[in-house]
Amino acid sequence: MSFVKGSSQNTWHPAMTANTTLASYWLNWRLLLCTIWVLISITIASILMWKYENFHKAERGSGDNKQETEADLYDDETWRPCLKGIHAAWLLVFRVFAFFVLLVLLSVVALVDGGSIFYYYTQWTFTLVTIYFMLGSFLSVRGCYLYHRRVCRDKVDSVEVDSEQGNCATPAPGERSNTSIEKRSSNSNEQLDRRQPAGKWAFLFQIVFQMNAGAVMLTDCVFWFVIVPFLAIKDYHLTALVISMHSMNAIFLLCDTALNCMRFPWFRIAYFFIWTVIYVLFQWIVHAFFRIWWPYPFLDLSSPYAPLWYFSVGVMHIPCYGIFAFIIKLKHTLFSRWFPDSYQCPR
Repeated sequence: MSFVKGSSQNTWHPAMTANTTLASYWLNWRLLLCTIWVLISITIASILMWKYENFHKAERGSGDNKQETEADLYDDETWRPCLKGIHAAWLLVFRVFAFFVLLVLLSVVALVDGGSIFYYYTQWTFTLVTIYFMLGSFLSVRGCYLYHRRVCRDKVDSVEVDSEQGNCATPAPGERSNTSIEKRSSNSNEQLDRRQPAGKWAFLFQIVFQMNAGAVMLTDCVFWFVIVPFLAIKDYHLTALVISMHSMNAIFLLCDTALNCMRFPWFRIAYFFIWTVIYVLFQWIVHAFFRIWWPYPFLDLSSPYAPLWYFSVGVMHIPCYGIFAFIIKLKHTLFSRWFPDSYQCPR
C-alpha cells in the first residue's frame, strides 16, 4: 500500500514567499530580465523553425530531382522498426503496452493527489509522453494495415506474373513478351516501394517525439540531481509512485527510440523550447491571478537570483537535448555495425 497510501500526506509543497497577485511582485527588474530570456528563447525557436522546417518547401522540391534534407519525413518512419528482421507488429504491441501503463500510472497519481499534479512540469511531460504513445499506437496500427495490404498485393502480382508466363508461347517474339511481363512486375514493385511523404499526423508525431526527448531528459535530470538532494535535506521520503513518475517515462521513450526509425534533427530543439516557454507563461498567468505556491522554487520571481535560475534552466535545454541526440547517434553507430544488412534508419 506504500505505493499509493500516504502520497497526499507526504507530497511536498514549497512555502509561499510573497503575494504574487500584487503589482509590485511583477513590476521589477527581475521580471524584466526573465521576460528577456523567454523572448530570446521564442525568437531563436521561431528562427530555427522558419529556416529549417519544411513548412513552405513542399512545392519547391517536387519532382525526381528533389534532394532529401534532414527536415524531410516519410510516412513509414513513424511505424517501421529500425531492423528489417523485426515485424512492425512488435513495435505496435510495445507502444500499446507503454500507452496503457503510462495512462494507468497517470490516472493513479491524479486520483491520489488530485488535479493539482498537473501544476508540475513533470506531469505535463508525462502526459505528453502518454500522448506520444497513443499517437504512435494509431500510426502503428495504420502502418501494419498498409504493410499487410502491400504483402497481399505482392502475392497477387507474383501469381499473375507466373500465370502469364505459363500461358505465354515461346516463339522468338515470346522473348519480348517475357520482357514486358518483367517490366510490368518491376514497375509495380517500384510503385509499391515508393515512399510516401509524411502527413500531418506523422509530422505531429515527429514533433512530439523530439519535444519529449528533451523534456524527459530535463525533467528527470532536474528531479534526480537538483530536487531530490534538496528534498533529502528536508527529510522527505520518496514513494514508489513518485519514483515511477520520474523513471517510467524515460524508460519507455528510450525503448521506443531503440526500436523506431524516427529522425532526430537538431533544429527541432525549437519545439522543446516552445514547450517549456508555454509552461512558464502558464505559471506566470496563474500566479498573477491566484496566490499559490510555486511548483518549483527556482520559478519564484521574488528571489534576486530568479533571472540567473531562469537563464540556467534555459541553457540546460541544450545539454538535455544533446544527451538524447548522442543516444540516437550511438544507436546509429552500434546498430549499423552489428546489423549492417538489416539496419534501415535514416542517418
